[in-house]
Amino acid sequence: MVSMKDIARKAGVSIATVSYALNGSSKIPESTRKRIMEIANELNYVPNAAARSLKKQETKIIGIFFILDYSGSFFGPILQGIYETLADTEYEVIVCYGENSHRFLPEQVIDGAIILDAGFSSEELIKNANQGHKIVVLDREIDHPNINQILLDNRSGAELAIKHLLEKGHRKIYIVKGHADAYDANERLFAVREAIKQYKDIEYQEIEGFFDKESGELAAEKMVQEYSGPVAVFCLNDMMAIGMYDYLAKTNYRVGKHFHIIGFDHTELSQYVTPKLATIDYSKRKWGALAAQNLLKLLSDQQVSNDVIQVSLIKGESVQNAKNEILN
Repeated sequence: MVSMKDIARKAGVSIATVSYALNGSSKIPESTRKRIMEIANELNYVPNAAARSLKKQETKIIGIFFILDYSGSFFGPILQGIYETLADTEYEVIVCYGENSHRFLPEQVIDGAIILDAGFSSEELIKNANQGHKIVVLDREIDHPNINQILLDNRSGAELAIKHLLEKGHRKIYIVKGHADAYDANERLFAVREAIKQYKDIEYQEIEGFFDKESGELAAEKMVQEYSGPVAVFCLNDMMAIGMYDYLAKTNYRVGKHFHIIGFDHTELSQYVTPKLATIDYSKRKWGALAAQNLLKLLSDQQVSNDVIQVSLIKGESVQNAKNEILN
């Protein structure tokens, strides 16, 4: 591998002069800088990122940590918002998976991190923050000067979903839960339980789920076995709702007639099912953009405030009035 020493030898200058030239310093004449750059290109010189990181204490790389079993349709818009925000900066992005990638922060492979991954414990994040590492979290509440949080208004979203089902006259409601260790799932479930407490005439049942399509299929199978009349179903994410659609398509039961389903996330895939899925919407692109903006502020030691991403209800034909009772 070509080094600055090799360039210096061929140019007949010191290594320090080469360093000045490669870093665009004004300490040397432009003619000298130009000649050194020509020699570097001729020798196919590639800067040593690790050495630069040690010297400058930065890599100009941001790590994005996502949980593996969320769908691409969920993460895609978040990443788009991050990429667009960082496009005109010096920062590059790497998407990180798995426990081995957790070392990227303490080993200074990356300058900062955006976290949407329950695989990170809060204790681990606080330990990194105590060492000066800058972090934006999208999936938990942590009070630390080096950690910024941008959270969904999960509780308002769950309340909107339950209110919509009740306004349609439904009094038998299933909830298909998410990961037990997922912040968003727990916030949504807490809000559902609080909302249901306000009504005494609601038949309410929770079914285990893991935010994946298979969970929706298994939930639909259980509901079909228990079916005695039209029911409402709040799936705590769209992917499980899509799983219910797929299972019910193989039966004589119909979405919007026998099973009235509402999801959460308004993913791209949910927009193409028939009947159209009612769901809770928010801007994932804005979520990613805010995460990147706030991380840049942390990295430049600016003041930064926590943010909340607002949600809204998208009505769809998958939720009709409870009077749709006849099974064909």
